[in-house]
Amino acid sequence: MLSQVYGYIAERRRRWYARHPEVRRRLEHPVVSVGALSVGGSGKTPVIAHLATQLVAMGERPAILSRGYRRERRLDGALVVRDVSAVRAELDMAGDEPFMLARRLEETSVLVSEDRYLAGRLAENRLGASVHLLDDGFQHLALERDVDLLVLGKHDLDDPRTLPRGRLRERPAVARLADALIVETPSEQVAEQLAGQFGVADGFYFVKRLEPPRDAESGTVVEIPPGARVLAVAGIAQPDSFVDGLAIIGFDVVDVLRFADHHPFSSRDLATIRNRIKALSVRWVLTTEKDFVRLLPFRPLGLPVAWVPLTVVVEPEVRFRDWLGDRLSRARAERTARTGH
Repeated sequence: MLSQVYGYIAERRRRWYARHPEVRRRLEHPVVSVGALSVGGSGKTPVIAHLATQLVAMGERPAILSRGYRRERRLDGALVVRDVSAVRAELDMAGDEPFMLARRLEETSVLVSEDRYLAGRLAENRLGASVHLLDDGFQHLALERDVDLLVLGKHDLDDPRTLPRGRLRERPAVARLADALIVETPSEQVAEQLAGQFGVADGFYFVKRLEPPRDAESGTVVEIPPGARVLAVAGIAQPDSFVDGLAIIGFDVVDVLRFADHHPFSSRDLATIRNRIKALSVRWVLTTEKDFVRLLPFRPLGLPVAWVPLTVVVEPEVRFRDWLGDRLSRARAERTARTGH
């Protein structure tokens, strides 16, 4: 019953914005929204990282506009987490995912604000942004977007219920409003079929890939032999996917310490990890990149910790790049026709 009520409210909210397009604010440069139906674990953040890298390669100056979910310190206005030169904010002010993206993406601006329009104007006027990536934007209807991308994780549609009983923010049928689906699957055919089922014109796909571990202190790649006994530490929405990935690339995961998504680590947590290392006689602790940035304030850790980068590539890569470039060109042509310049 609660899930039905939640789904009904979400549907009414979307219908209200559809009837009142004048309340949606428009930025000067194109906005590419990257969103999800589920509350976490879809792969949205690595998809955004991939898109930012691809846009830079296309000659764009992208700015990621994020809400900065679960920030410990909130400031009025918009915060520049990163400009094209350097990271400008700390973890507690940025939130873990924007801070992670800011550390990874050297040629992309990252901003956080509850008001994504304000953040976008700052990015355009002060940071030279030519295109915006609206993080977690499928339900952020107050900002006009030119491209609406919906990321569907491997298990997002297993349970069609909305919050609070299920994991979906809206009913699955709303996927039909996306310009394209980006589906976690190794098959282009599956992605296109799923897009067809929802009446979406284009379907692309991605596969998550774990890169070689990096030492938490030095940041350098560490050589951990296949079959090595490791302890996994994960405070993300879908920790089992991380653990399964470690097993697939050859590690012997002898135990897993699971924390809530966005968990703020403490000295007590580090003591728990240290005790588990001793009890299990493991040589390495492997964690996610998002968990690693929340451990940064405790360095030097005094523990054998390595973080494992997660990357994706949206496929077919050439077709998707051409599709995105065409959508951006059309968005700019429409702006020129509307404004006369």
